[in-house]
Amino acid sequence: MTIGPLSGRIALVTGASRGIGAAVAVELARLGAHLVITARTEGGLSDTDDAIRALGGSATLLPLDLREGDQVDAIGPSVLERFGRLDVLVSAAAALGRLTPAAHILPRDWEEVVGVNLSAAWRLIRTCGPLLQIAPAGRAVFLTTDVARMPRAYWGAYGATKAGVEHLVRSWAAEASDGHWRVNLCDPGVVATRLRAQAMPGEDASSLRRPADVAPGIARLCLPEEQRQGEVINIDL
Repeated sequence: MTIGPLSGRIALVTGASRGIGAAVAVELARLGAHLVITARTEGGLSDTDDAIRALGGSATLLPLDLREGDQVDAIGPSVLERFGRLDVLVSAAAALGRLTPAAHILPRDWEEVVGVNLSAAWRLIRTCGPLLQIAPAGRAVFLTTDVARMPRAYWGAYGATKAGVEHLVRSWAAEASDGHWRVNLCDPGVVATRLRAQAMPGEDASSLRRPADVAPGIARLCLPEEQRQGEVINIDL
């Protein structure tokens, strides 16, 4: 068992099969948390589990599709039944969709991006919020991007959902202003991820930061001593 500032705490990370989600899960395990990791690909979750166990940490794998509302709604009750608590939520999963003119966005692409990026955030707040509110130091972090605040051509669906997430999360944070739990947004900046490669095919990613480079900064927002509330925090290394 890993001993650290999150020892004895339970942390849920979505999108934990690869990229930033996987790196953050490993970092939280290094800080002592037991991880509940979710993603659609069970193979990727197993890889993350292996990395966590290599540190002496522990994880529970929860394969699910964030577009399936019933599956997301069941997370909170399932975590409560098994562990009796939830201390940390990191929402790292994201869908890019197709980069296309706004008038050309297809219904199926819109539904996927909205489902994974925005509707899932709302459902996570509903299902996990009550547990974080009663935790000794509940912490929630939702990943975002500057596209939410600086619209770009062809990024309409992705940017709209991220802008919606920012508004939703900051509203939730304002509602928690008098509590002992903290809610923030984190913009990790440009990172070499699969989503980035999908958006920028052919880009030379050799000079970009890696998920492991930004994971410690994101994990710090999950610590009990973190007091910031409702901010968009940039990871600037």
